[in-house]
Amino acid sequence: MAIPFSYSYRNLWNRRLTTALTVAGMALVVFVFAAILMLAEGLQKTLASTGSWDNVVVIRKGSTSEVMSGIEREKAALLETLPGIAPAPGGRNLLARELVVLICLRKEETGSPSNVTIRGGGALSLDLRPQVKIVEGRPPRPGTYEIMAGSGVARQFPTVRLNRTLRFAQREWRVVGIFDAGGTGFSSEIWGDADTLMQAFRRPVYSSVIFRLRSPGDFEPVRARIDGDPRLSLEAKREVRYYEEQSEIMAKFLRILGYSLTVIFSIGAVMGAMITMYSAVANRTSEIGTLRALGFRRREVLAAFLLEALFLGLFGALAGLVPASFMQFLTVSTMNFQSFSELSFRFTLTPAIALGSVGFALLMGLVGGVFPAARASRMEITRALREA
Repeated sequence: MAIPFSYSYRNLWNRRLTTALTVAGMALVVFVFAAILMLAEGLQKTLASTGSWDNVVVIRKGSTSEVMSGIEREKAALLETLPGIAPAPGGRNLLARELVVLICLRKEETGSPSNVTIRGGGALSLDLRPQVKIVEGRPPRPGTYEIMAGSGVARQFPTVRLNRTLRFAQREWRVVGIFDAGGTGFSSEIWGDADTLMQAFRRPVYSSVIFRLRSPGDFEPVRARIDGDPRLSLEAKREVRYYEEQSEIMAKFLRILGYSLTVIFSIGAVMGAMITMYSAVANRTSEIGTLRALGFRRREVLAAFLLEALFLGLFGALAGLVPASFMQFLTVSTMNFQSFSELSFRFTLTPAIALGSVGFALLMGLVGGVFPAARASRMEITRALREA
């Protein structure tokens, strides 16, 4: 016969204070573990959703981002003649030549400087990004010193508001529109006319060329044609894959940081669970002896105490995940190491993160309870009853 689950649960309830303190320590570890993984997941989700599967980004070979890329006008003109590009109204190909540069602005809350992405687009840039919607004002007119700002930028920087004037590249730029990109990375950018921005920044080359495929299956032939043309020295990537790569370094750093902090904090939580369980064994010597006298075997006593430790881990997981789940309502902003620009995104809790947090908490409880449980199971019946 086995010792009922209710036995383990009641023993934890009878020691409410020590149980609560141990659970609180585990909850803190789970909260930190889940929050940092949610941060990394939110970053990757934001950038992955920025791209479209049908769009292709062309940059210079060897460049890791648009900021570091350069495409001459002649090469951009050659790309427009590629077969496999979807047509746009008016008989043109659905393609845009774009410029991407960084400027430094000061945040409203902290006053600290931060890099913001300026994207110069063409007439078809908005058609290529249907997720970008104008929510205030209007798009900038070509050939003018007008810009529109993403909602994430407008929220953080006081100078980037509708009808305000922003100075960069030795010129005054008027914010004529605010757009929302549906929680994608475009919300952290400022957009303007590519040719005007190139003239202002004295940049003779574009940063990238974006185009829509006629069919998703046309990607490999188009990519092979670009790779095989010695005049271009360019590489093509699906837009989704390009933005996934932009998040990899930062997400990896956050995960390593999360695991490191969790291991450090978990040592204290495991020690707390171990102390709680050793105390339970010491205070229940006669109880353990009685259980053994009633015919319960060593492994059943071991299982009962391990179950108590697992209950501690489970309660700690729930107590840590509940406040962590509310982090999803927060929007944070940080510098993306890949592009060196500011990026706004939300914490994202996934089933995998929740299950991983619960599993880690159960592991902490198991590690903290295995030695006290082993000690309880090894007690001799006569000795346990005599010490009582």
